[in-house]
Amino acid sequence: MEFNNEFINISEEEELELWKRYKKNGDPKARETLIIKYAPLVKYAAGKIAIGMPKSIEFDDLVGYGFLGLLDAIDKFDLSKNTKFKTYALTRINGSIFDELRAKDWVPRTIRQKGKELERVIIELEEKLNRYPTDEEISEALGIAPKDLQKLYMNLSMTTIKSFYEPPVSVSPENEKMALINTIEAGDNLTPDKLTERKELEEIISKIIEELPEKEKQVLILYYYEDLTLKEIAEALDVTESRVSQIHSKTLFKIKIKMKKIKNQMKDSQNKIYK
Repeated sequence: MEFNNEFINISEEEELELWKRYKKNGDPKARETLIIKYAPLVKYAAGKIAIGMPKSIEFDDLVGYGFLGLLDAIDKFDLSKNTKFKTYALTRINGSIFDELRAKDWVPRTIRQKGKELERVIIELEEKLNRYPTDEEISEALGIAPKDLQKLYMNLSMTTIKSFYEPPVSVSPENEKMALINTIEAGDNLTPDKLTERKELEEIISKIIEELPEKEKQVLILYYYEDLTLKEIAEALDVTESRVSQIHSKTLFKIKIKMKKIKNQMKDSQNKIYK
């Protein structure tokens, strides 16, 4: 079965009928049509994840991993839930890709170690300076050249992106695009506590993004919300594509650090309450 680049044109009524036929009778034709319709989601997700991946990871492999997630999403989708399939499927597709990458342990140990060292240095500098450190300050503390710091951000970009697929964040039904905070599945067993946690994390991420420097904020908005490619963003901001890629990688790492710090603070507060 070949992947299409665009969604096939099926009305909402026709699609609903396909879902009913498949869920009620296991109609293979209905299932195949649904697979063809949503196959472009797989290439879309794989393309986003491929940014910053090492050359040893083939794009076609990512597509293959994602396709397994699409099949799983179609089989497990519950029509009675008030959830858009596109949002649900993207979560399953992303999850499937990351599960396969995790199983293959594709991130070199040296990169993991450098990432931990970078986190430690940034947190120490932030506490010392009472603000987020500049690239120059981080480079000096690490004892590396600024250009090597940018390379490190790029090498770490995929482990950073992965972290945004894991926190339980609520999904906005009005926006089906692959937004930074719209990547997590609305599970079947959501308790009031989990729903509250999702809302809190969404607010935290939104606040962090709002406080970013303008150019960093623009890159995230254009990439995750407006769904532009790195090349299109470069043209819009009048910078090189490599510069956009650097900003993207660095900004994701910055958000990861800020989220980790906030989560630790929340955990410390909870521990004090229960002592």
